[in-house]
Amino acid sequence: MTQLVVTLDLDGVTDKAGLMDRCARDLRLPDYFGHNWDALADVLSDPGVWPEGADEKGLLVVVRNWRSYAEERPDEWETAIDVFSHASAATVALALGASS
Repeated sequence: MTQLVVTLDLDGVTDKAGLMDRCARDLRLPDYFGHNWDALADVLSDPGVWPEGADEKGLLVVVRNWRSYAEERPDEWETAIDVFSHASAATVALALGASS
């Protein structure tokens, strides 16, 4: 069974607020998403908010254009990776795509 793939494109993201906005947009998070680390961890761990079919197949989040954000905000990037890694236990997988 193939995982459902969603792309998180961080092109132009320069801070945590931008990252949270991009997560909300690209991952199609619900309106009640709180735009903070705990809220991101919660929604990534809740298959009920994933795109249709992802709860059976799993969800692969491919992060593109991440390098500039990671270099500009290394502490935030480390936290983001940690949040996504913990969500991996809930069948969310993270792949760091090519970054320009």
